[in-house]
Amino acid sequence: MAYNVKDVFYLDTSIDTTTGTGDGIATLDVSAYIDPIARGKAKGTGLAIYKVHFDVVDTGGNNPVLATTAGQLRAALMSNPGYPAGAVGAVSFDPNTINAGNALVAAGVDYAFGGTAAGDPSQPQQTWLMPSEDVPYVVVRDSLALACIVGVAMGAAATVFVRLECAQITLDQSTLNQLLRTQTV
Repeated sequence: MAYNVKDVFYLDTSIDTTTGTGDGIATLDVSAYIDPIARGKAKGTGLAIYKVHFDVVDTGGNNPVLATTAGQLRAALMSNPGYPAGAVGAVSFDPNTINAGNALVAAGVDYAFGGTAAGDPSQPQQTWLMPSEDVPYVVVRDSLALACIVGVAMGAAATVFVRLECAQITLDQSTLNQLLRTQTV
């Protein structure tokens, strides 16, 4: 299937941070779009993610995080690595989980705001990984995870929203086998 208005639909999820540091994860069930088992002439299906949009806002969900709010976080959308859902501070990720070197990560964003002190970094949102319309990230697992690491305590809690532009696609057996191997932890 192609990236077009007929085939593409949206999925979304979010995770709330606290004012402390720590890791958290929110899961998104995509099992309705995934069937990795080919049956007879029917091919297996996967979920192609073409674009991912991140938004970091105040916990009310409508306003930007206040400019005076210091803090730093990294968030990533990934094929669920087997972590159970848990609020920020309640999960502990293994090293090298949320970076571009992890084959399970489809997209990622950093958020850093230094507040008002001179010399503080001001980098509200920077995407560090994104799939493309030509080469989507194809998921063959039953769930996705929005993972978040708050590395520098936030001056105020925030919400990280993610919206996916995706389509259900059919997969030939060799592609499906390769994806199943790369998305297994």
